[in-house]
Amino acid sequence: MLFFTLTGSIVPRILAPMAVTIGLSGAVTWAHGVLFSQKITLTPIPFSLIGLALAIFLGFRNSASYDRFWEGRKLWGHLVIDCRTLARQMLYYLPDLDAARQQRLIYRVIAFPYALKHHLRDSDPTPQIAEMLDEAERASVAAAHNRPDALVRRMSAELAAELAKGRANPMLVAEMESHVAAIAGIQAGCERIKNTPLPFSYSLLLHRTAYLYCFALPFGLVDTIGFMTPFVVAIVSYTFFGLDALGDEIEEPFGIAPNDLPLASLCRTIERDLRAALGEDILPPPLGVVGHCLR
Repeated sequence: MLFFTLTGSIVPRILAPMAVTIGLSGAVTWAHGVLFSQKITLTPIPFSLIGLALAIFLGFRNSASYDRFWEGRKLWGHLVIDCRTLARQMLYYLPDLDAARQQRLIYRVIAFPYALKHHLRDSDPTPQIAEMLDEAERASVAAAHNRPDALVRRMSAELAAELAKGRANPMLVAEMESHVAAIAGIQAGCERIKNTPLPFSYSLLLHRTAYLYCFALPFGLVDTIGFMTPFVVAIVSYTFFGLDALGDEIEEPFGIAPNDLPLASLCRTIERDLRAALGEDILPPPLGVVGHCLR
């Protein structure tokens, strides 16, 4: 049942603040709202007004975060299409290439999504793409500041060389170059999402307000609902802490958190399709979409 599911859930991330809030509400209930011999008297009315405003702002913030997540997913969906199309055109629009050169061209296209994944995560793609590139290109890409862009430049250079040698139709080369440009545009779109987070002050304000609201809530409920206060506070804090944490998580969709985009799975999908286009019989197994190790 989904009610008891923890895989991919936000619960592990908010368990500590929820435990503090529930413990505080239990103490407030036991003391009947008395703090340091002083009765704290609060009515539910201000909590209703503040809670409504907080829910609206959390919803707006999560909507903005999901827009970033969904835009990232659309960009990677277009990357799958452009890589497949570019590989198909390289295979059929450059018929004079021998099998080894065709493989080199297609392997470079396979390497690009892996390089982009690591570029967005600030990690080194060299171990993962080394087998897809020849020795000279491997060293050149490893030394580059922007490794996915270095691969894109090599794609364009290879097409330009075939055109200069008269072994490719100029119109067909222009068509292939349009997909190379589309791949470069996808990289730029992903970099824009990564390098332009939501304003920190806005996220900080919502984060602090959610915590202050949930910590003060027991004092506003204890005189009304008595021993049920911890239960109600648990539900409210789960909702507000969960929405706050989930917004943080999907705001950066290219990470390795359980709810981030499964980039490793998308890279493997491209690799399997392009290796199959080359006629390879042994393909790497597909990956799942949940879990840190598969991302």
